[in-house]
Amino acid sequence: MSIAPNGDETVYLVADDFGRNRCAWREADLEMAAEAVIQDLLAGEYRRPIKVIAFNKAERCSEDVSEDIARELQRRCNWQQSDVPSYLKEFVDRNAAQDLREFNLRLV
Repeated sequence: MSIAPNGDETVYLVADDFGRNRCAWREADLEMAAEAVIQDLLAGEYRRPIKVIAFNKAERCSEDVSEDIARELQRRCNWQQSDVPSYLKEFVDRNAAQDLREFNLRLV
């Protein structure tokens, strides 16, 4: 019996750091995939994300999508003219492109 999903869906796993040398891979909701990961990250569902991996059993592939997720998090914060939440800052700084981070200016 396999624990991998059947079908063609892409599964997203988030490596989450719980401190004191404890990390775990946490699976995102299969129904919404990447959007669920982004929403959960913004909602604080992960303590300190390290990496996001997408894999698809049918296509026999996996990919580190941390940069894509970090860029989208930064883009949404920029659009809302808000700072990246403190618990996501390290993840976004490590993975998002510099050009997106530079445009996170707040107008007062």
